[in-house]
Order: sequence, then C-alpha cells, then structure tokens
Amino acid sequence: MKSLLGFALFSLSILPVFSVSIARADGCYICGSGSAPACKDYCRYSGSDTFAARKTCESRGCKVSGTSSCPTAVNYKVCMSSVDDSGKTVASVPQCTAPRG
Repeated sequence: MKSLLGFALFSLSILPVFSVSIARADGCYICGSGSAPACKDYCRYSGSDTFAARKTCESRGCKVSGTSSCPTAVNYKVCMSSVDDSGKTVASVPQCTAPRG
C-alpha cells in the first residue's frame, strides 16, 4: 500500500514537468479611439516590442495607446502586424481582417 501511494505521489509530482508549454513572446498594443475597425481594440506583434512593430501596427490603422497581453476573448478586434518568421503559415497566424469583395 505504501509503495502504491509513493508511486502515485511521484507520478503526480512529475506530471507538471511534462505539461510545461513553450513561452511565447507575443504581445499586443492597445489601440485607442479613432483606430481602424479591423484594429479597434488590439494589434498583435511577435517578438520584442520594437519601433518597427509599433509602426507596422500604426500603418494597419491602430492608434497605439499602450501595451498589453493579448486577449483571448472573442469579442475583441485584434489585427496582426507583419509576420517576420517565414516558417509560419497564414493558417497558423490569428488574423482579423475585413472581408474582400
């Protein structure tokens, strides 16, 4: 019985080691009032908070008023700055753009 309890405790203590996810360095700029409808709330950027990422979000219509973590709720409009990593496909990058046509 003690060995079974010891095994169960060991299994539960080692479980978090295998469930750790990779840290992502994505962030969002908060888009202020007067921003484009596609970037009404946030603009997502990858990597570090750089002047180039800020300018890309501004060119998409976001009037940057600060930085924040990116929301996961569906009721926010989040646009995406350009993707520098050529290994990412369009399907793997969350984007909200106005429909064409």
